[in-house]
Amino acid sequence: MAMNTAPRLPSSAPLFLLLLVFSAHGVPVCWGVDAAALAHAARANAGGGRNSIVFTTLGRSSYTFDVFSLPVPPLGSSAPLSSVLGGGDLELKVTDGQSVNFNGFFPAGDPSRLLSLLSAAPPPVKDQRSLEALVYVSERNGSSNVYLDVYPSSLAAAAGGRVQLPLLRPDGDGSVSMKDRPSVAGEYLIYVSTHEDSGAPRRSWAAVYSTHLPTGETRRLTPGGVADFSPAVSPSGEWTAVASSGERGWTGEAQELLTDIYVLRTRDGSERAKLVGHGGWPTWADDSTLFFHRKCEDGWWSVFRAVIGEGPSAVAVDRVTPPGFHAFTPSAGRGFVALATRRPTCQFRHIELLDLARNAFVEMTRPISPNFHHFNPFVSPDSTRIGYHRCRGGGAGNGGPPLMLESIRSPLPEISLFRIDGSFPSFSPEGDRIAFVGLPGLYVMNSDGSAQRQILPGNAFPTAWDRKRKGVIYTSIGPDFASEGTKVDVVSVTLPHGWETGATEPTSALPLVKKLTVGGENNAFPSPSPDGKWVVFRSGRSGHKNLYIMDAVEGEKAALRRLTDGPWADTMCSWSPDGEWIAFSSDRDEPGGGGFALYLIHPNGTGLRKVFQSGTGGRGNHASFSPDSRQIVFTSDYAAVSAEPISNPHSYQPYGEIFTAGIDGSGVRRLTHNSFEDGTPAWSPIYMEPADVAEASPPCDFEDCHWLDQGAASRFASGDHPRCGENLSS
Repeated sequence: MAMNTAPRLPSSAPLFLLLLVFSAHGVPVCWGVDAAALAHAARANAGGGRNSIVFTTLGRSSYTFDVFSLPVPPLGSSAPLSSVLGGGDLELKVTDGQSVNFNGFFPAGDPSRLLSLLSAAPPPVKDQRSLEALVYVSERNGSSNVYLDVYPSSLAAAAGGRVQLPLLRPDGDGSVSMKDRPSVAGEYLIYVSTHEDSGAPRRSWAAVYSTHLPTGETRRLTPGGVADFSPAVSPSGEWTAVASSGERGWTGEAQELLTDIYVLRTRDGSERAKLVGHGGWPTWADDSTLFFHRKCEDGWWSVFRAVIGEGPSAVAVDRVTPPGFHAFTPSAGRGFVALATRRPTCQFRHIELLDLARNAFVEMTRPISPNFHHFNPFVSPDSTRIGYHRCRGGGAGNGGPPLMLESIRSPLPEISLFRIDGSFPSFSPEGDRIAFVGLPGLYVMNSDGSAQRQILPGNAFPTAWDRKRKGVIYTSIGPDFASEGTKVDVVSVTLPHGWETGATEPTSALPLVKKLTVGGENNAFPSPSPDGKWVVFRSGRSGHKNLYIMDAVEGEKAALRRLTDGPWADTMCSWSPDGEWIAFSSDRDEPGGGGFALYLIHPNGTGLRKVFQSGTGGRGNHASFSPDSRQIVFTSDYAAVSAEPISNPHSYQPYGEIFTAGIDGSGVRRLTHNSFEDGTPAWSPIYMEPADVAEASPPCDFEDCHWLDQGAASRFASGDHPRCGENLSS
């Protein structure tokens, strides 16, 4: 792993959402470039068909998660946890301190038996005293998998004496997928995977699967055309509960998914039935009692109990956590429920126990690690320990630093894929330099992550390199998420001598910043023509956000042409390397409706055509051309969401994934699979060898869900939601 030691301001602003704020609309004009010569040059630089794509995931570079555990105190005690349990270091880091590890599960039974299911000759555990086991999701080596760790309980996360094995074989045909919420029932692993295309836009690929651990034989438990989230297996192993919106599907929710609770047979998915309306994240106390969460009409997330009676509709539901604070992602133990909370008096997400007999809450994590967010508790089978994941922090024994460039497993062998800790990356014409923004700040570095420099300190967004004038970058300066008339201007930034080549020698020279637009009516998303003469950009000067073309050197004072015109929003424009096309996003099908489709238009205003639309009301944004101009990479909600958003840190839009398609709209291919927010991709003219690059930014620099801060002020937007405590069983 390479190391980039230049510190940088953290990125904390939305990226896929940067679509709604910077939009425009259109009418054709005459404009053009010498496309034939430019097309030849572009193909000559295409790297023999091998190149790279870099994209952003909001906050993900700071997710240095590990699974931790704490002992459960005796119920009924009001003394502090440390005094009840005798003090000492109560919190144990269970996972390896290296990978991104989360959403754990303590399997029942002898851990040695679990190992024997995986191999006729399982690897030995050196210390056989009081073995413990953990099943969890891990993102490592650029992909997601479910892992089993078996270790002596006294060692916790120590390096020695630990056996660590992946439980799932790699996806076939070079494909990739997300794995989530694993649990073990006998010889079977139950989990969520996104490896099967749902077959329709804006329909989630998340489904529940069962894999026989000895043979690897896998069965889909979720019906076709349906998405399931957050599976939980009953204590007997007979039943699995899931959160699902059924045939209704996903309708764009970014906070609560408005799912229902279904139950089905664990062995084959049969006897599926809706148990409770409006609920998520189920957990079993016994085979007739579940707990789950829902957001109530009073604005608070709360935990509920469902008791199943004799008849199919005999389900009694009651609210077990009161209003006044958020409680969610429950896990049932003997006589208690572990849950995550956000209280108005604390800015961090913490784990608490609800003593059901006393109706009293016991703080678990706040007294021990008060300044971390803690996620998704789970309880050991004997109810003596709870687990959860949190950021492991920095310092000795806590793995490496966050990654500036993280190599992600690519489903396309000719393309290497990287996540960058920054927004709006763009490549220099040679592919050796990357510009990006930190929101705030404009930065430049070598494509191997070295020689990072801050170019501008203020708020800048999108970046694009001039393809003829070396060391010239276009960006826009001003507030983001702004209205049409907000003062935002397109500028060119000329790097000082040496900076444009990534030289590391210190220099006192400053970048030359030249304003290209006049009036500041939300001018943004500049993209230069391949011959270096023109810049296409978005502007709100007409009262709508439209596309314009201006002189690349002197700006609109020298030459300005309007490219699109209409009472809608056209935005996020990108000029193809061969000069033939300008790609952009537009809501012209339903102005102001929130949906954006991808369009192409010739620079002379002819040939307008729709390339991609993610169903009705869907989004396709931030298109970037391949070096040969034959494909585009973009971000979209085409695959909907992959997990309940409340189970993760904050994402403005947790449905952004990266896709590619031909410029004729054919061959749509999903590149990324996760439950976070991917966006602002850029296609490099060169191939970057897959390798991680570390940075000096602090870990754990991410935020909890912003909408949890709203508390009681948050209300449902419509009146068709159920009231808390209301029994909505089917």
